[in-house]
Amino acid sequence: MNFEIKKIHARWIIDSRGNPTVECDMWAGDNVFVRAAVPSGASTGEAEAVELRDNDPSKFGGKGVLKAVENINSKISKIVIGMDCSNQKAIDQAMINADGTPNKGNFGANAILAVSMCAMKAAAKIQNKPLYQYVYELAHEGRTAERYLMPIPSSNVLNGGKHAGGDLAPQEFMIQAIGAPNFREAIRMTAEVYHTMKKVIKEQYGATSVNVGDEGGFAPALTTTREALDIIMESIKKAGYNPGSDIVLAMDPAASEFFDKEKQVYYIDGKTLKPSELVDYWVKIIDEYPIKSMEDPFDEEGWTEFAALKAKIGDRCQIIGDDLTVTNVQRLQKAIDMNAISSLLLKINQIGTITEAIDAAKLTFKNGYTVMVSHRSGETCDNTIADIVVGLCTGQIKSGAPCRADRLSKYNQLIRIEEELGEKAFYPKEYAEFKEFQ
Repeated sequence: MNFEIKKIHARWIIDSRGNPTVECDMWAGDNVFVRAAVPSGASTGEAEAVELRDNDPSKFGGKGVLKAVENINSKISKIVIGMDCSNQKAIDQAMINADGTPNKGNFGANAILAVSMCAMKAAAKIQNKPLYQYVYELAHEGRTAERYLMPIPSSNVLNGGKHAGGDLAPQEFMIQAIGAPNFREAIRMTAEVYHTMKKVIKEQYGATSVNVGDEGGFAPALTTTREALDIIMESIKKAGYNPGSDIVLAMDPAASEFFDKEKQVYYIDGKTLKPSELVDYWVKIIDEYPIKSMEDPFDEEGWTEFAALKAKIGDRCQIIGDDLTVTNVQRLQKAIDMNAISSLLLKINQIGTITEAIDAAKLTFKNGYTVMVSHRSGETCDNTIADIVVGLCTGQIKSGAPCRADRLSKYNQLIRIEEELGEKAFYPKEYAEFKEFQ
């Protein structure tokens, strides 16, 4: 087979927040064509790989990506054209080496990732393999899977923090349909709760309160965590489901966004809490509600608080590192050594190459932890992460509300994949079932 990369071309397109992002086209082999678009985050960890922006205030308020686009068209193209697209590691490493910085600050992780994604897609297409199958083979040195683990959707149904712009400090409130028999039924259950929630919010807060945030979740004018959780609990029940068995809750406080680094305090629910007090706060919240997943409950450098919370709650709730770990194996290893997390949030644009994202997932699995593959708040209709979550058999995906095309593109692709897999698709009931696939 011919895997030679023949041509690449990049451009800017508009993401779900109306900001520009990078899209790349690639031609490889015997005229095979693929395309990839890169997402963008709002609450970003300081240790993330660099998302290169132009900083020209006259265009897109400084958020332009012409530099990243030009880096693909004039610099990265010279590196990868002629290379074998099926050699993912070689392509990714060649771009990393040429960039020459520890955080991809020269070319930009948004430029490097677009090409990395294209190479993976092209190699799969040339071999006429579903992308999820090819991802599995990349992660398992060419081995094929007998069964694939479908993900539990962790769907953002209510927004606060940077995604909403109000007084509610935690950024995301999610639901997970663990009682569903398969993925498509999980999405149905999720959508039913979402529509019920719209009615509940409307009844309690008025017709103007059903605006939505960046990821499609509702963003009413709430002020406290419990107020938000109570709305979700009521919506689950009114939709005909049982909280804790049919549907559980998940949160991403994104606590770095309400942490005062100078004063070393958190501002939440109208209160000022010391780090140790926030640990106890979260323990009480987890005791009161069926929350089974908690992402970034502390600042991105709050290593000891992460470890303290995990020690107090045990395996009752998975503690996910996002801004803490930024899909980076060095920070991930530190979190493992400190027993600070039980799960990794995997965002491919946090690290900038497919190879490094797979390495982070494998290190997490090796240590008995879970992985949740995630979108970003600024998204496109590129649905690559749907195939990645199935190919890596992580068992969890975070892709926003069951609303808006950029979010639904991932969920709808997963419905198609499950249908294609038939009996080879397995939908989990609990996190413990993930391990047999990893």
